[in-house]
Amino acid sequence: MDRLRRGARTGGHHRADRGQSLQRCGHRRFRPRGLFRRWRRHAGTAEFEANLWGAVWRFRNEGNRASFLAHPEVYGPQFGGYDPADIARGVVTAGNPRFFVIAAQRLYLFSREDNRDAFAADPERFLYEVGKRWPALEDKLSQ
Repeated sequence: MDRLRRGARTGGHHRADRGQSLQRCGHRRFRPRGLFRRWRRHAGTAEFEANLWGAVWRFRNEGNRASFLAHPEVYGPQFGGYDPADIARGVVTAGNPRFFVIAAQRLYLFSREDNRDAFAADPERFLYEVGKRWPALEDKLSQ
């Protein structure tokens, strides 16, 4: 896989439920584009805000906001913000922006640190399992 980064702080698959997942997890003010630039989160401002998938996204500048809106499938969390380690086990658990990995230039959120670390050790294995389970789980979520 391409460059892999883990979130330093411890403690494209889209459907209509994506915003609901992000809201449930408290991601209403999450700034994913900053993760790709400096590999850490930075506070965005209300001046550069966007509404997408039922969530509010804040950015540091208009360029970051425009890039995100032009390519949300790249900069937004994969699998609707759900934890891919749990999806690989057939369970849907909302991710938390405190626990993230960027793998193959895509953002993945995790519900807990252990899941993040396991995924980071072998993303290909997890993504293979997720690929088998996600379509059925995604269909259940949309019902």
